[in-house]
Amino acid sequence: MARKPGRMYRQIKGQAYTRKEYMGGIPPSRIVSFNLGTIDGDFPIVMTLRAKESCQIRHTALEAARIAANRTLTRGTNIMNFHLKIKPYPHNVLREHKMATGAGADRVSGGMRASFGKNVGTAARVRSGDVIMKVRMTRQAFPVAKRALKKACMKLPTPCYLEIEEGAELVS
Repeated sequence: MARKPGRMYRQIKGQAYTRKEYMGGIPPSRIVSFNLGTIDGDFPIVMTLRAKESCQIRHTALEAARIAANRTLTRGTNIMNFHLKIKPYPHNVLREHKMATGAGADRVSGGMRASFGKNVGTAARVRSGDVIMKVRMTRQAFPVAKRALKKACMKLPTPCYLEIEEGAELVS
């Protein structure tokens, strides 16, 4: 069955559904790695990608943003020149009421009676102003990192903005 569109899960509705020890059959997170590049390097510039609006970001969207940013960074500069960190972790379990479709579905299914939903994925709840990605970099890697975070922003369901936390005097 095809995945539902991301707009179905974008809004934060109701209480978080996070107690994984009581549920079975939760799909694993697609995020391969939360830290990329040189983790223990000494970098003078720190830039963050922040959310403008509160929303839920699915684990597939976080992985797509990570891939886009990492690909741009590794192709544009050396791996020793940056450290990329994904901040939110997708704890919230998303549910979907699987409806029967096709011929004879009206005899099989009970409609929306007692609908609760099956686990279909996970999402991270992000508030306005929360950090989504953080990049620490050298001065030479700054233009590439800026372009990488802009590409990562395109993959996320909320508008984002870039903020230079440390080393603003080195790039201006």
